[in-house]
Amino acid sequence: MAFFDKLKEQLSKTRNEFKSKLDHLFMNFRTVDEEFFEELEEILIVSDMGVEMTMELIDELRDECKLNKIEDPMEIQTLLKEKIKARIKIEEEEEEEKGLTVYLIVGVNGVGKTTTIGKLANLFKSEGKKVMLAAADTFRAAAIDQLTIWAERVDVPIIKHQDGADPGAVIYDAIQAAKARDIDVLICDTAGRLHNKKNLMNELSKLWKIISSELPDSKKEVFLVLDATTGQNAVSQTKVFSEATHLTGLIMTKMDGTAKGGILISLCSEFDVPVKYIGIGEKIEDIARFDPDHFVDAIL
Repeated sequence: MAFFDKLKEQLSKTRNEFKSKLDHLFMNFRTVDEEFFEELEEILIVSDMGVEMTMELIDELRDECKLNKIEDPMEIQTLLKEKIKARIKIEEEEEEEKGLTVYLIVGVNGVGKTTTIGKLANLFKSEGKKVMLAAADTFRAAAIDQLTIWAERVDVPIIKHQDGADPGAVIYDAIQAAKARDIDVLICDTAGRLHNKKNLMNELSKLWKIISSELPDSKKEVFLVLDATTGQNAVSQTKVFSEATHLTGLIMTKMDGTAKGGILISLCSEFDVPVKYIGIGEKIEDIARFDPDHFVDAIL
C-alpha cells in the first residue's frame, strides 16, 4: 500500500469525524454568512483545534471573504486547507550531518514513549544507520525491561544500569559506548514523571549538560512524545516540558486512535515546535516523518 493511502486509512477516525462535519456545513449553506462562520468555529473547536487558533482562522477567513468577495462556501474549504498547512509547515531539513546524532526522548508515562523509541530505532536502522538505545528512565518499574525487549526486537545494542541508578551515569556510559562502536544514532529514554516540575527541570538540565559536554559538535535533538487521544492535555504537557528543556520537536502517537486530529495543528501553532514524527498504528513500522501536506490532505 502506498504510504499516503495507508496514512488516509490510519487517520480514518479523524477524517470521518472532521470531514463529515465540514462536508455537511459546506453543503448546507448556499452562501457565506455569519451563521456559517459560527458553525465552522464550533466544528474547529470541537476538533481540538484550540480556541485561540480557531478564532485566528475564522478572522482570517472572514477578512479574505470580504476582500475577495467570496460567497461560495466550497471556496472556504480550499482556503481552510491552505491556512492550516501554513500553520504546521516545518522548515526544510538541513542536509544530514555525519557523525553521532543524539535523541533525548521525553514525555509523561503512558503516552507510548518506549514503543516510540523502538519504532524510531527500527526506522533509523532500516535507513542503514547504526543505532543504540540508552535506558535512562531508571525511575519507573519495568521501564528498563521494556526498552530491553524493544532493543532485542529491533536487534540494536542497549546501555542500561539497574533500577534506581543515576540517569546521568547511564547517558554518560551510553555516549562512551556509542563513540567506541561508531554509532550513528543514540536514542535516550528518560523518566516521565511530572509530579514535581523542579525535579524534572533539574534532571533534564543535567542530562543535557552531560550530552553537550561529551558531544559538543554532535547534532542533538529533544523530542517530546504526546498521546493525540488526550486532546488538550497534550497542550499542558508541552507547556511543562518546553519550560523544562529546549524542545526541538514533537512526536504525536496514537493518531490512528483519535477523532480529534486538531490537537496536532493547535500545538504547532501555539508552541512553534514542529511535529517531527507521527505514530499511526501498533506495528513496528507504523511511524512516519510528519508531512503537513499529506496530513491535512488525509484528514480533509
